[in-house]
Amino acid sequence: MEAHTPKFKVRLGVFIIGGIALFLIALFILGKQKNLFNPVFKLTSHFNNVSGLEVGCNIRFAGITVGTVDNITIVNDSTVQVDLLVNKSVQQFIKEDCQATIGSEGIIGDRIVVITQGGFDSPLVRDGQYIESKEPVETDAIMASLQVTAENAEIITDQLAEIMIKVNSGKGTLGKLIQDTTIARNIDLTIKNLKNSSKGLDENMNAAKENFLLKGYFKRKEKAAAKKNKNEDALEKEK
Repeated sequence: MEAHTPKFKVRLGVFIIGGIALFLIALFILGKQKNLFNPVFKLTSHFNNVSGLEVGCNIRFAGITVGTVDNITIVNDSTVQVDLLVNKSVQQFIKEDCQATIGSEGIIGDRIVVITQGGFDSPLVRDGQYIESKEPVETDAIMASLQVTAENAEIITDQLAEIMIKVNSGKGTLGKLIQDTTIARNIDLTIKNLKNSSKGLDENMNAAKENFLLKGYFKRKEKAAAKKNKNEDALEKEK
């Protein structure tokens, strides 16, 4: 009797084939992440703080993933060197004045390196070249700024609520102006008096125009105004 049945041998063969397939798939994925199957070139940049960046993080240029972080090394107490592996196919678009900055995929997503676009007339980067960096904005700093903004908004809201309470209760100048009917009536009376005064002034001016002693004065003014308008019309036609 055989030690292993045909059914067992089939299972063993399937298991071995499946293991080999998984190994090849893992190798392909890792190779793709490390750009082992694509021609690449290397860039280097320095940061004071890499803000959680890790080896293997993606590199973006113009919103497209073009490489991965190859190595992160502490140079000294204030400098961290980041080595970048970038696809050779995009080298023709990356200029010497491009900058490397650290961002994230979304608000709390994985860290990425973003290469900014350079000047139109700038020369292209070379393999192994150093490019300038731009320090990332820390998430903690953003959250602290938002916290301060929220606190200020809360203070302003409380002050506005207090003002509205005073206005509604008739306190303060604005509150009295809105709530006190006597002040409102006085304002209406003042407006009516101004209208009556204006009407009386118009009547006095018309009476003065009819006065034979002042008719010559008003006629001269009308003639001067008509002459001025005529000259302006002539200038407009010449233009």
